[in-house]
Amino acid sequence: MKKIFIYSFFLLGLAFAIAGCKKSNYPGGTISAFIPMYDLRNLYKGADLTLTQDNMFGSDQISGVVISDHTEGNLPTGYLILQDKRRLNELRGITIPLGDAAKNYVSGDSIHVHVVGAVLKREDGMLQLTGITPDKITKITSGIVIPPNRVPASFILANPDKYESTLVAMAKGTFDPLPSAGDTFSGPKIVNDGFADFILNTQPTASFANNTNLPVVGNYYGIVINRPLSDGRLYPQIRMRKASDAVVLSSTIEVAPAVISGWINDPQGTDANNEYIQFLATQDINFATTPMSVVTSNNAGTAEPTGAPLSGWAVGGVRTYKFNITTGTAKKGTYFYVGGTGRLINSTGSTSIASANFVKTRNYGTTAGEGFGNTTTNLLANSGNAYGIALFKGTTVTAASVPIDVVWVNNGGALYQASPAAGYRVANNDFYDTVNPLTLVPQPYFTQGLNTLCFIYAPTSDAGWFYKASGVYNPAQGKWVKAREHFVFQLEKTSTIETIEGPTERIWYDRATNVEVRRDTIYATSLRQPKP
Repeated sequence: MKKIFIYSFFLLGLAFAIAGCKKSNYPGGTISAFIPMYDLRNLYKGADLTLTQDNMFGSDQISGVVISDHTEGNLPTGYLILQDKRRLNELRGITIPLGDAAKNYVSGDSIHVHVVGAVLKREDGMLQLTGITPDKITKITSGIVIPPNRVPASFILANPDKYESTLVAMAKGTFDPLPSAGDTFSGPKIVNDGFADFILNTQPTASFANNTNLPVVGNYYGIVINRPLSDGRLYPQIRMRKASDAVVLSSTIEVAPAVISGWINDPQGTDANNEYIQFLATQDINFATTPMSVVTSNNAGTAEPTGAPLSGWAVGGVRTYKFNITTGTAKKGTYFYVGGTGRLINSTGSTSIASANFVKTRNYGTTAGEGFGNTTTNLLANSGNAYGIALFKGTTVTAASVPIDVVWVNNGGALYQASPAAGYRVANNDFYDTVNPLTLVPQPYFTQGLNTLCFIYAPTSDAGWFYKASGVYNPAQGKWVKAREHFVFQLEKTSTIETIEGPTERIWYDRATNVEVRRDTIYATSLRQPKP
C-alpha cells in the first residue's frame, strides 16, 4: 500500500473534553457538604469501597437531579438514577438500588442523599451506591427542566463508564433494518444515529413496548445502562423512560443518489482547468434521464458579488460556478468525477486520470458556468475564507434550491445574513440539518444555528493536497451510518487513480517533534451492505 500521508486532519465535529481530577482536599474555604458525582465515581478503583468523610474529602452527601422514571416500566426495577455536573461542568450520574421506593421519584426531582456508610460497587455492569435507605434522601424541589444532552453513539461505545447513568439524546436515529408495519419497540433494537449503531432496549413489560408506527427517523431520549460482557467489558444500551422519549422527525426515507467523497482545490502547479471533485454513486445513475448539477463556491474576500449571497448557491459572479451533468452513467458503489478538462491527478506534468469516470468536464478558466458563474482560475479557494461544494438534483438551481449533499472547508467570509434571511442552503447529511433535530427550529443555511461544522485547510499551498471524506453511507436508510472523517494527503506527480479511490496508509506525526507516532489505514468512502 502506497505510503502517501504526511499529515492528517479530522473534521471538527462534536468536541468533548476529558478532564482529570486531583485527589486532594479542596484548597481553602469551607469544605462543601456535597461531593460532585464526577469525584464520587473517580473514587471507585475496581473494588468495593465504603464511603467515609475522609475518602470523600470531608463531604458527606451527594446532590443531583433525578432522571429515572418508573411510571411506564422500562427501567431496571428499583433503580433510582440521578446526575449532576457540579465538577468542571462534567455531567456524571450514579445509580442507587432503592427497591420500591425508587418509584416515589420522577425525572426533574432535585434530591440530596446522605452517603456516608454506603458502599460504592459495580453490580450487573452498573456502578451503584448500595446501602442507601429512603430516610437518607431528601427531595428539595420538583419539575426541574433537564436540558437535552446530545451525545454521538460512537462516544458512548468508546467510553461507556463516562456516560453510564446519564440521560442522553440520541438524535436522528434510524432503525436497522427499517421498521415494517406492525413492528413494535419491544426488545433490543439496533438504531444508528449517524455515528455508530447502538442498542435501544425496551422491556416487553413496558407500557409502550407494543406501540407500533415506529419513527423512520427519530430522536430517542434515554438513560445509558451498562451491561457486562463475558470478557468484563461494559456494553451500553439506551433505555427510554416513557413513550414520549421517542420523537418522530420523519416518516419517509430520502436517499441521496450520490455523495461527495473527495476533491482537490489546489493542485501542484496551475489550478485553472485542473481542479476536480470526486463523488460516490449510491445507486445506478443514468444522467441523461436523471440529470444533476454541481455548484462550487469560492468566497475569497474580494470575490464579487460581495456580501451575503442573496441568491444562495445561484449567486454567480466569481462566487459560484455551475456544472450541468446530463450525460454519462455511474454504477452503484462506484466513483465519478466533475471538474476541469485537464483530467490530471495533480495538475501539469502529472499522471492522466482520463480513464476515470468523468461525467462532466468544463474548462472553467476560459468558459463561464452553465446558468451562472464567471470564468475563474479557482473553483475552490486555496486559503482563508470558506469554499463549498454542493450537488443538486436537476439542472435548475435557485436561491430556494436545497442540495442533495454539501461540504464546506472553513467558515470565513460573508456566508449568511439573518434578515432578510439569505445564504447557502445545506443538505440534511452527516454534518448539517435543515431543522435543528432537538429544538425543531428551522436552520436552512450554512453557519446558521448548529450548521457550523466544516473541514479545515491543508497545511500548505500549491502542494497537491487531496481532501478525502471517508465514511459509510447506507442507501437503505438514506443516511450516513458512519459520519465522514476528513483527511488530507499529498499527491505526487506520479500518483495514480488508485491513490484517491482505494485504501491508503495514514501516518501520524507529533507536531511538536515531527516524530512518527502511529500508522493506520484509511478506507475510501463506502456503502453499507444490507443486513441479512
